[in-house]
Amino acid sequence: MAEGNWTRVSEFILMSFSSLPSEIQSLLFLIFLIIYLVTLLGNSLIILVALADPMLHSPMYFFLRNLSFIEIGFNLVIVPKMLGTLIAQDTTISFLGCATQMYFFFFFGVFECFLLATMAYDRYVAICNPLHYPVIMNPKTWAKLAVASWFPGIPMATVQTTWLFSFPFCGTKVNHFFCDSPPVLRLVCADTALFEIYAIVGTILVVMIPCLLILCSYTCIIAAILKIPSAKGKHKAFSTCSSHLLVVSLFYVSLSLIYFHPKSNNSPESKKVLSLSYTVMTPILNPIIYSLRNNEVKNALVHLPFPLPISSSPFSSRSASLFPSTRSIHLTTNNSVSFLFMTE
Repeated sequence: MAEGNWTRVSEFILMSFSSLPSEIQSLLFLIFLIIYLVTLLGNSLIILVALADPMLHSPMYFFLRNLSFIEIGFNLVIVPKMLGTLIAQDTTISFLGCATQMYFFFFFGVFECFLLATMAYDRYVAICNPLHYPVIMNPKTWAKLAVASWFPGIPMATVQTTWLFSFPFCGTKVNHFFCDSPPVLRLVCADTALFEIYAIVGTILVVMIPCLLILCSYTCIIAAILKIPSAKGKHKAFSTCSSHLLVVSLFYVSLSLIYFHPKSNNSPESKKVLSLSYTVMTPILNPIIYSLRNNEVKNALVHLPFPLPISSSPFSSRSASLFPSTRSIHLTTNNSVSFLFMTE
């Protein structure tokens, strides 16, 4: 935006879905509230079950616990405020609150991009190199891959949020249902060319590189599946692969369309719909696609012991050993391979 008169901003106004009739907003509130509660419940159950059942102490479920934590974080950061704008018309958000929301949104978003690539690598090793899988994917490797997925989100979120909120603002009305970078950037009354270059480069690094890694992993996986002699086995494997790729594509494509051109002239309403795909839809789809269709998770849910261990955390590998026994190696390999061959 060109330089102009600017004022010190203490709060922003989220326009959300204010252009819609109140009846539609009330309906959206009910729909998003149900999705929000189901998402929190589903992802929380994935974390608890994966911690409680020793059969699920494998790399696949370790990464799924991390993914479920991300989806819970995404929802807690975005959805409660969106629900408030729909039902109570509570559209104001403080300057600090807006910056905080944007920071954690970027943090969880970058984390998910790299974690999805890590999960694709885990499946690649399990399917294409199963004999060496227990050696390659040992607990130390789990931890390193998790940290490698966590870490990029901190500098990316810190730099982008701090830089953007250091600009002077000429307006306070954010035409979105949360404080996302593109709609906030449109309120800036200063030269943002350098920031936009940074945003595009950041998008390439954070979105396209993990996406290419996922595509490479799935290319190798599909090549391995084609060697399966059983037609039924191929059908089950391709069915599951297509489900995973659908969720990944929904997440990455929508991110790319929004962040490759932060100041694009696409309608704000279309951007809101795209944003809903990765802030509301993928968090509820992930438990269904990645876990709830898995018979191992269903059995663990039925036999879930109570109370759950208090000392457990969503990111601990708990009782896993650096040198698992032959039995644990067999179980670990089967768990991971079954991820692509799970039945409905």
